[in-house]
Amino acid sequence: MKIPLKYSLRSFMTRKLTTGITVLGITLVVFVFSAVLMMAYGIQKTLRATGTDDNVKITRKASNGEISSLIDGETQNVIKTLPYIAKQPDGQQIISSEPVVIINLEKKTGGLSNVTVRGVSEPVFRLRPNVQLIEGRMFKFGVRELIVGKSIFKRFNGAQIGSQVKFAGDLWTVVGVFSSDGSGFDSEMWGDALQLLNSFNRGSTVSSVTAMLESAESFEKFKSAFEAERRLQQFEVKTERKFFEEQSEAMSMFIQILGIFITVIFSFGSIIGAMITMYAAVANRTVEIGTLRSLGFKRRNILSAFLMESLAIAFVGGVLGLLIASLLQFFSISTLNFTSFSELEFSFALSPSIIISALLFSLFMGFVGGFLPSVRAARMNIVNALREG
Repeated sequence: MKIPLKYSLRSFMTRKLTTGITVLGITLVVFVFSAVLMMAYGIQKTLRATGTDDNVKITRKASNGEISSLIDGETQNVIKTLPYIAKQPDGQQIISSEPVVIINLEKKTGGLSNVTVRGVSEPVFRLRPNVQLIEGRMFKFGVRELIVGKSIFKRFNGAQIGSQVKFAGDLWTVVGVFSSDGSGFDSEMWGDALQLLNSFNRGSTVSSVTAMLESAESFEKFKSAFEAERRLQQFEVKTERKFFEEQSEAMSMFIQILGIFITVIFSFGSIIGAMITMYAAVANRTVEIGTLRSLGFKRRNILSAFLMESLAIAFVGGVLGLLIASLLQFFSISTLNFTSFSELEFSFALSPSIIISALLFSLFMGFVGGFLPSVRAARMNIVNALREG
């Protein structure tokens, strides 16, 4: 004979104060836990959106990112001889040899931060169709002008249209603002690749080469041709999406480890709170427990009833924590990307896996906090329980 579920739910509502405090504690822990996972996922989502499967990114092997990669002019010419690279109607390859450098800019909130400046070639908007100018105009090739991502425009002084940015001993004029639908490019400045190379006296050596393939299905064929070319043995090719996705791994992993460590510490308080609440429930309902046992309910029925009550408290706290955390999706923050050592803006992002993880975590806290009190209730002697009443 099983105890009706409504018994546990009724009991859940009788101790509003202690139950409310426990729910609040679990809510806060689940909120922190969800926020950490949403932050890590937001970084991954932002950098994954930076690339496309149609494009390939070529860098030097063992480089941690574009900043530490070097590709000389001769190698760039070899890459251009490979098959399966898409072409414009005029026959020009859709390929961009890109120097990438880091400069310092003053944030509007105070202090300096690193910003990525990327040199691009003329087919850049065909190469990255998700990038659109939203203010001003495109920079002129052959002139020291810049267009800035909307995140840089919003967060940094001197990044507004008409402003001049000084680096490598030269002044560069900001002439436009672009948007890339929330990808990592929004946290960059773009200018003429040749002008950028001249400013830093790098000759023809760039950081990476990005090329559009005839189709995403051509990648394996292109990769085979790339690896068969002996002059390219020191370099590697990946889809642009995979390249930028890998750039997020170190930072998202660090955030997850640090955040989960803090969350676990906080969770002990919630578990203790749940345990106190359930011990109080057992103490206040000894007569009920004795009556249930005398009516023929078994120990395991008592155990499951009190455990169900603890899980219900935890579930409510988990749902509330998730609802509050979901509001973070309307906010964007910026941090230093460990791989590129430059500013990266991203939004908190919620996924089904985060929802499931947060709810399971809340139920775990409820189970651990309610197990011992439930065992105590189940082990009560019938006569002693009725006598205490």
